Amino acid sequence: MAQAKKGKKLMQPTNPLRLVTGPSRSGKSEWAETLAMQSGQPVVYIATASLDPEDSEWQARIERHQHRRPSSWQTLCVPLDLAVAIQGQPPGLCILIDSLGSWLTNCLEQDSITWQDSAHQLFLALQQSESQVIIVAEETTWGVVPAYASGRLFRDRLAELERAIAAIADQVDLVVAGYALNLKALGQFVSPIPSLPLGEIFNSPKES
Repeated sequence: MAQAKKGKKLMQPTNPLRLVTGPSRSGKSEWAETLAMQSGQPVVYIATASLDPEDSEWQARIERHQHRRPSSWQTLCVPLDLAVAIQGQPPGLCILIDSLGSWLTNCLEQDSITWQDSAHQLFLALQQSESQVIIVAEETTWGVVPAYASGRLFRDRLAELERAIAAIADQVDLVVAGYALNLKALGQFVSPIPSLPLGEIFNSPKES
């Protein structure tokens, strides 16, 4: 398991990477959409949620997101091959991914080795993208530990993934109750991920 050493730098993305995280109904998606509109670049919206016609409430959530998006945005539905979708975009775009948690849900049945590879490929795509990337993620770890194994697996994988992406992001926004806080400006970096089963996500260490 790779982790950055003290005094070493993480490999940064080629173009700006911004992580927008927050709890449910906090306004995180609206904030990310605002940032995309302010980018001044053509926007590619990557929706990771799987459609479920039998779940009317879930469909209503998806439709609310669809109605907010400008008609000029290109929308891609990518429930699984997120890294491939990022790598397939030409330079000079703003790529908005909503959301990390939905993508993880679709990958949750992957065994540990397959998941490590999926996460590693996502990191490579984020680091090598020639477009600005805004990625929306859910905060799920502020409550009690889930009583069931799949809930704990989802929570732990998402928390580790968010923490690792935050470490290489140019900006990290926490959105709560409709307000966005820039954690990179206000917060203090704690440490690299202490135990991150995501394969080799860091480059060869460079001196600070």
